[in-house]
Amino acid sequence: MDFDRPLRRATLIRRYKRFLADMDLDGQMITAHCANPGSMRGMAEPGMTCWIEGNDDPKRKLRWSWKIVEVGRGMAVVDTGLANHVVAEALRAGAVPGLEAGAFRAEVKMGERSRVDFKLADGTLLEVKSVTLMRDGWAEFPDSVTARGTRHLRDLTEAARAGRPAMMVYLLARDDAARIRMAADIDPAYARAFGEARDAGVRMVGLATRITRTGVTAAGPVPVV
Repeated sequence: MDFDRPLRRATLIRRYKRFLADMDLDGQMITAHCANPGSMRGMAEPGMTCWIEGNDDPKRKLRWSWKIVEVGRGMAVVDTGLANHVVAEALRAGAVPGLEAGAFRAEVKMGERSRVDFKLADGTLLEVKSVTLMRDGWAEFPDSVTARGTRHLRDLTEAARAGRPAMMVYLLARDDAARIRMAADIDPAYARAFGEARDAGVRMVGLATRITRTGVTAAGPVPVV
């Protein structure tokens, strides 16, 4: 997945109200949209180097969108909306481990109140989550309590128990980690739902990414523990 426009380097001043971030861009303070509902632990410290994308759309309130942040010697994807685009490209390229996707549809109704990210030609229900938290050498999910994510897991569990193929793809949206686990101390309910889903037959797949200032692509399997 390539970015629409070349990214510009900026320095983070502060992130606030969850979806806004003030930055220094070439000596001028600008406000960028931060498309990330999580806590962004370790990814939103003042002084961090950010990469932002501009736009000229008069209908948009903010000209800049925060896409990537430099974390130590690596990069992490800030915009969680990119995850589905990366996975869709991987599905079309046959790059999701152990899966021959064929044709697929996006945003399909699942359960009473949810929509699943993708439904594959064989009926597999596939949900995608972007993993960015890093602690003690592990990438972890989630980085904050996610009732919505727990509901998605429970819907997949019900589908699996009813005999329908179901899968979670955890997209490792940073390039300085090689394994994923659940952050049970942050969201115990999600961790329990993960265990129940796995036991019910929901496939848990980790997918690494290659992150550059021109785009983000899938880069092979990683273990989900």
